Amino acid sequence: MREGVIAALPGDQLEGMPRFGWRLARLMSRRRSARRDRPERLAIAVDRLGPSYVKLGQFLATRPDVVGHDMAFDLASLQDRMETFPEAQARSAIEASLGRKVEDLYMDFGAPVAAASIAQVHPASIMREGEKTPVAVKVIRPGVRRRFYNDLESYFLAARLQERYIAAARRLRPVEVTQTLAQTTKIEMDLRLEAAAISELHENTKDDPGFRVPWVDWQRTGRDVLTLEWIDGVKMSDVDALKAAGHDLEELAKVLIQSFLRHTLRDGFFHADMHPGNLFVEADGTIVAVDFGIVGRIRKKERRFLAEILYGFITRDFRRVAEVHFEAGYVPGHHDVAAFAQALRAIGEPIHGQSAETISMARLLTLLFEVTELFDMQTRPELLLLQKTMVVVEGVSRTLDPHFNMWKAAEPVVSDWIAANLGPRGIVADARDGFTALAALARQAPELAARTERLSREIDEMAAKGLRLDPRTAEAIGKAEARHTRTGRIALWVIAIALAAIAWQLG
Repeated sequence: MREGVIAALPGDQLEGMPRFGWRLARLMSRRRSARRDRPERLAIAVDRLGPSYVKLGQFLATRPDVVGHDMAFDLASLQDRMETFPEAQARSAIEASLGRKVEDLYMDFGAPVAAASIAQVHPASIMREGEKTPVAVKVIRPGVRRRFYNDLESYFLAARLQERYIAAARRLRPVEVTQTLAQTTKIEMDLRLEAAAISELHENTKDDPGFRVPWVDWQRTGRDVLTLEWIDGVKMSDVDALKAAGHDLEELAKVLIQSFLRHTLRDGFFHADMHPGNLFVEADGTIVAVDFGIVGRIRKKERRFLAEILYGFITRDFRRVAEVHFEAGYVPGHHDVAAFAQALRAIGEPIHGQSAETISMARLLTLLFEVTELFDMQTRPELLLLQKTMVVVEGVSRTLDPHFNMWKAAEPVVSDWIAANLGPRGIVADARDGFTALAALARQAPELAARTERLSREIDEMAAKGLRLDPRTAEAIGKAEARHTRTGRIALWVIAIALAAIAWQLG
């Protein structure tokens, strides 16, 4: 309200309290905000809320079907309108992190050219393989860690309140989801870990068609600074520039979604922040991803389930999709597989009858969420980043090609993976993994036997002498009981006073 975001919304047609609130917002907005356009006001307001809200805004910018095209356009400014911090602070952070002068590290070092919620990027150059080579230097924002942790405290408070007081929300596991966010944030705050993610993805994708990842300069990388290959290309958020450069937007959309699925299914390791501001298109049409602060991993078992679920929806084998949900433990076993398959058919059949531009992964996940609630399916925090990224990538592809059909684009990658991993070759690979696991278990057999014997003695001793609690555990139980008793007494006093007041008024 203070930054004029609400005042910039059209409110002339409102009536009653909404119109009064809009007029009040106009009075309370800062005077200088009137000189800014609405996207700039929104960018400043979200930035003031905190970096985690900027991430949320960037995510919503890829979903015009959720927030509307105008709001999505305004939120897209968060990808390239963030305020930069002084170059002197960036130089100090680099020197503190690497222990060397900037002049000794780089042949030249320029002013910031891009700024995001967590870091900003400076152009520089180094001597590499005997040639002067341009690089991008990413530097952490001063104080951003403290701001993120403050945001997380409010997220945890909201999650705990939601889990405690809203019974329907408990299956969503809000606290576990927030813990996943907190862990992801801690990793994102250390640029050495981002460099490791870039290096791994660079190796994984070196032979992929139409997609690549920049190389990392490890000698000039530390906790607060990351040096990597400079990318010359057009941002995928600038659709007009992509058209002007002669790129095939339909092909780019297809390559993007297939690359994401390839990384997810083949490697189990994917870029989890693929908004259009983090994607560039080079002159030859190759997509280059940057900003790997958030990455996701899924195990082989989850990859198999994901592939079978996607393939089942593509081929309309809803019975198999239902069976996979039960095999994975996503749906409790006391429910009926046939009934769940019937519910999934209610989702899948309408999708196959729609035109390409209306088949949305976001809508599918929404419908799936509504149906699975009936079958007590709980949120899987380990799949949260995957679901979020899949929706974002589909949103980017639809920005490039409004008629983009994700299911048609995904089918070759998913079917190839299933053929390679669930056919004869997959059975051989699973058998090899099983023998490896058995060999590892055999090596641990003596230690496991010793642990079992020790546990047996402790159980016998417990049966003879009773259960004994650790002193700190006993003290914690006592304090908790005391708090409970104290709270109960306060509640009784409040009730008693209220009853006395009612009796006095009636008297």
